Amino acid sequence: MNLKIAGVPEHFNLPWHLCIENGDFAKAGLDVQWTDVPEGTGKLCQMLRSGETDVAVILTEGIIKDILAGNPSKIVQIYVQSPLIWGIHVAAKSDYLTISDLKGTTAAISRNGSGSQLMAYVNADNQRWPKDDLKFEIVHTIDGAVEALTNGTADYFMWERFMTKPLVDNGTFRRVGDCPTPWPCFVIAVRSEILENNSEAIEALLSVINEKTAGFKQIAGIDELLSHRYHQKPEDIRQWLSLTEWSQANFGESVLNNIQNQLAGLGIIVKKGTFADIVHG
Repeated sequence: MNLKIAGVPEHFNLPWHLCIENGDFAKAGLDVQWTDVPEGTGKLCQMLRSGETDVAVILTEGIIKDILAGNPSKIVQIYVQSPLIWGIHVAAKSDYLTISDLKGTTAAISRNGSGSQLMAYVNADNQRWPKDDLKFEIVHTIDGAVEALTNGTADYFMWERFMTKPLVDNGTFRRVGDCPTPWPCFVIAVRSEILENNSEAIEALLSVINEKTAGFKQIAGIDELLSHRYHQKPEDIRQWLSLTEWSQANFGESVLNNIQNQLAGLGIIVKKGTFADIVHG
């Protein structure tokens, strides 16, 4: 069975690459093709809708929003249980020194509906800023954000703190604060057509990846491997590993309802769905 899987090119997804490289999926009768999507959540939602990917490892808030907007997919499992820590970044030479300095300024986002946009609403809520004051500049990728913050077409950029740290270390960005997601950060979403016709293949896929993530932190030399592959300092990787917990379970109804209530309160979703609308179970 061929399965197309897509996700961001970040350290969270190394377990998938190790399963592919070690032949773990092949042993389970699966031909898994992975696509890196640096643009993030908005692009991944689009790929699920168009059939360009069968499976996406995707931010929780983004896929819930898009399923409620008609994306014919379901969440099959939580992938990373711990929050995603979003760093709030400005250009290194910027006059902005604190998060409060950013009120009324323009956020760089990868695209509409992206995690970088949705988390700007979470941050605004944390800071008690009016949501209507938020302004956005679409930059597509981290490289686009560097350009926008450097030339002043945007003022700040929210992205995963550890993946963005090399740009802080080299003097491109300065981090003025953090904004953790108030929910488990990554889920695995599958197109409903695949779930209806190939549910056994998805069960096999989850079995393989869950075995890998359950023992991921105990892999000998994993900190060095992550550091080398993702161009991170070993001490930063070790800190990130200490904060990150993978999951091998799906949402319970109460947890999903809690997330939907928060998303509705933030104005990210306008209507809530039933458990069966969103989660395959």
